[in-house]
Amino acid sequence: MVELRSALGALAGDFAIDWVAECASTNSLLVDAPPHDDGRIHVVVADRQTAGRGRRGRQWLSWDDASLTFSALWRFVPGAPAPAGLSLVVGLALARALEELGVQGVQLKWPNDVLVHGDKLAGILIDLLPGRGRPPAAVIGIGLNLRLPADADIPGQTGVTDLARALEAAPPARAAILAAILGELHRLLDTYSNAGFPALREAWMQRNAFAELPVRIAGESETLHGICAGVDEDGALLLRTDAGLQRILAGDVSLRPQPGAAA
Repeated sequence: MVELRSALGALAGDFAIDWVAECASTNSLLVDAPPHDDGRIHVVVADRQTAGRGRRGRQWLSWDDASLTFSALWRFVPGAPAPAGLSLVVGLALARALEELGVQGVQLKWPNDVLVHGDKLAGILIDLLPGRGRPPAAVIGIGLNLRLPADADIPGQTGVTDLARALEAAPPARAAILAAILGELHRLLDTYSNAGFPALREAWMQRNAFAELPVRIAGESETLHGICAGVDEDGALLLRTDAGLQRILAGDVSLRPQPGAAA
């Protein structure tokens, strides 16, 4: 913890960090029992999650020393509207932190994945807390692959990578990686709170993994095909189809490249 606070520098006082050996899910810990608002950003880091969650009910698998998994509780200012595009802002913060660490070819897949040359490196899970008369708040969960075991089996996933392969070297210490990510989250969420997603939209678009590529959007009731035309100012995906430009909302779709399309 001393190493982490040293790496955070002047920002150390803005975070309350609890680093545990094991838990079911860092997101669930903060959702089920959100800490008292003391003005700091509360973070839970786990060496190992036994019931980590991904988007749409998927399981986030972890192995000892193979990943960095943590969650942060971010409270918005009183009177703030429901957050739009939050997972995209978090993805952008992750991308910038990874680029600072020397990772090349970082891409963002709408709405919640970070890729390197088309392979998944990290995932994001956002849980919004009920208002109940309080300002809106969100639990931001992040899972980053550091060094996956050679025999790691991830059901339903192809094209998965880790930080060791992305850097072609041993990853930095987890404290240094976490500090880099928390620093970027702090900076971008401040911007997001003050100016919304439009202030960060162009930076996200520059890293859009499927920009102007044919994609398939598989929803619960239908599948759509079209060209990925980026995102709008609310963070919704824009899909150019034969019927015109369609706006796709996060939470009920999955994005996959069409056969033959390069990511």
